Amino acid sequence: MELQTINDIPEIEGKRILIRVDFNVPLTDSDENGHREVQDNTRIVEALPTIKHLLEKGGRIILLSHLGRPKGQIVDKLRLDPIARELKKLLDAKVTKSDSITSDHAHEEVEQLQNGEVLLLENVRFRAEEEECGDQYTKELASLGDIYVNDAFGTAHRRHSSTAGLADYLPAYAGYLMEKEIEALSPLLENPKKPLTLVLGGAKIDTKIGIIKNFIGKADYILVAGGLGNTFLAAAGHNLGESLCQHDKIELAQEIMMECQEHHTKIILPHDLVAASEASDDAETADTPVEDFVGDMKAFDLGKWSAEKFCNIITESSTVIWNGPVGMFEKKPFQEGSRAIAKCLAKHECTSILGGGDTINAIKMFNIPVESFTHISTGGGASLEFLEGKTLPGIAPLIKA
Repeated sequence: MELQTINDIPEIEGKRILIRVDFNVPLTDSDENGHREVQDNTRIVEALPTIKHLLEKGGRIILLSHLGRPKGQIVDKLRLDPIARELKKLLDAKVTKSDSITSDHAHEEVEQLQNGEVLLLENVRFRAEEEECGDQYTKELASLGDIYVNDAFGTAHRRHSSTAGLADYLPAYAGYLMEKEIEALSPLLENPKKPLTLVLGGAKIDTKIGIIKNFIGKADYILVAGGLGNTFLAAAGHNLGESLCQHDKIELAQEIMMECQEHHTKIILPHDLVAASEASDDAETADTPVEDFVGDMKAFDLGKWSAEKFCNIITESSTVIWNGPVGMFEKKPFQEGSRAIAKCLAKHECTSILGGGDTINAIKMFNIPVESFTHISTGGGASLEFLEGKTLPGIAPLIKA
């Protein structure tokens, strides 16, 4: 996949450049004055190379981002003012925050923008037409710029006005972050180093079906845990008490296990799980074999023996894709499974690709340097859909003809 990137823009100086970034970052709770601050600026920092390059070339930068799910309504706590304040700290450039998106006032602010300056427009999802990719709204957005740059891989699986629609009206280019993500993930689809192992956790099977099916026959091992693993265990005939499980997906899980067997991909299920009566920081736990679950017992983490088995497979692998923690890592008694996987993968010399917000949050909670892994994707759903082999709507317009 060869992209049209910002290095291909013929002329930048003086041009109004609309950059779709993904500044959907966690914020602190409001203080006594109602102010919120950025809690984790990783996504903002990841977008800086693209912004800085275009600033240095004399571009007039107009940034587009969403924050949260305002559902087409103006929600004060989802305004981008904290983002603008953080951006000012990180950029050696004038940064202005607009309270508008496509109004006359926004046009005036764009017209006042000088070469090498930045204007951050208000949350694009304050307009319902954004997610609908409404034609009139997309044209309104396009009228603010001369060039469109998409650097928001995390939203590339959505056909929204600012993530895909703008490419219908403006010359479209990929930013450095978009290029970096695609360069890291594409080899996994084309010619991954073997043995290849998928480690899949999280709550539900729904979001993981596509990637599982795409890697059946390609992956050597698929390790499943978390709520996802519980559904597969139920499909294998185990009763896990009142543990999280998608009972309506048991037949699907059985079909997947049969396909894995037919195509010589080994799907590995947990043999033991950490059981407790409730999900709390002071819960009493017991490492319990899956066949010993009875009554109202609930599983909240991968058991010690299973974690060791997963780690043994990881250390034999040349490529590992991990998406989704293997337990409820937010609570202290249920962190050890995910911690074991993270530490093992961090030490092992292989191509290691991590995705999903919860996976990244777990890594940070365990104080494991991000440099320990080959690539940490900024897109959860986008990385999953990309690894399903789909051409995402936000990427399609950026591919060279």
